[in-house]
Amino acid sequence: MSRALRVVIAPDSFGGALDSVAAANAMARGWASARPDDAITQIPMADGGEGTLAAIAAARGEEVTRHAVGTTDALGRDVTAEWLSLGDGVGFVEMAAASGLAHLTPSERTPANARLASTRGTGRLIRAALDGGATRLVVGLGGSATTDGGAGLMVELGLRLLDARGDDLPDGGAALTGLDHVETDGIDSRLAGIELVIASDVTSPLTGPRGAAATFAPQKGADEAAVEELDAALVRWGAEIRRATGRDVTDVPGAGAAGGTTAGLLGFTGARVEPGVEVVAGLVGLAAACVEADLVITGEGRADEQTLAGKAALGVAGQAGRAPVVLLCGALGPGAEIVESSGAFAVVQPIVDRPMDLDAAMADTERLLANASARLARSIGIGKRFGTRGWH
Repeated sequence: MSRALRVVIAPDSFGGALDSVAAANAMARGWASARPDDAITQIPMADGGEGTLAAIAAARGEEVTRHAVGTTDALGRDVTAEWLSLGDGVGFVEMAAASGLAHLTPSERTPANARLASTRGTGRLIRAALDGGATRLVVGLGGSATTDGGAGLMVELGLRLLDARGDDLPDGGAALTGLDHVETDGIDSRLAGIELVIASDVTSPLTGPRGAAATFAPQKGADEAAVEELDAALVRWGAEIRRATGRDVTDVPGAGAAGGTTAGLLGFTGARVEPGVEVVAGLVGLAAACVEADLVITGEGRADEQTLAGKAALGVAGQAGRAPVVLLCGALGPGAEIVESSGAFAVVQPIVDRPMDLDAAMADTERLLANASARLARSIGIGKRFGTRGWH
């Protein structure tokens, strides 16, 4: 056997089949079965959306403190969600933990609920992090069930949304069509004294044919009429943000992320947007782990034209330094040949080991990943000498 290698395993989640923590475990188990003497470092990855909190907690281990908070889901029902403190005043909130689509059953993803869904529960998580002493707070967006422009979140943090009679608006994106004016005096003053980072890779504006409602609301249950209503509501929301603060957030790239939540945060706080994959990579220490790596292995559900558009796998390749990067994927999709020829990855390899349909492959992802990793490990040294800092 060739000398022991230093291998970093840093996959994204595999769609609805396996989160990134479980994927990393399966890949490490498979590799170790073929090369037990290698030093394996697992760093599960994410892009700020659902599963990011678990990935950060797994990568940082005992450095992280998890705080459970009683909050509400997008439909106002009681749930328990967590935020992380990472030391030195750094906190992480995952929007999907409270306001995520995963809290709704498929039958609950209806036009009526799409109109009513609120980000208020995420606001409670942010308030809990402020109560916990966070002075730099990262909010990971993605996987939300909401299209309220972050209005519920900001209400929970002290903003008042009022109709023409001076009454408070009900929760939900559709209610914003009745917005007459806002009162900002009650916004939590601690927001002005912290560094607030939005981790998101979405580039959609707040409104219009590429906006939050048109692009994302259908997957949350909105039909055509609900999409039109929600888009009109977000137009009204953007106009009131501009009137109240002087900030025109409507056409800012990424303002439509998580049902427009970015727009609300940019409008009423000092938040800034950073690429989700880069933020997560920094929080989990990916670049530092790759400095001495001989090989980096990442993974995702499908390698396609979107892989090179800022997804986690490409982010891993960008952090890998001189180490070669292998991408294991559940399948090859349209544009996979561009991924293979891009130079970002030394190898792009599907994990399936026999003909199978999508449902069968998803149900068997853990075994397939472990076996694919074992095959990759056994191939080291065949035809080429694998030495310090890569293949020679």
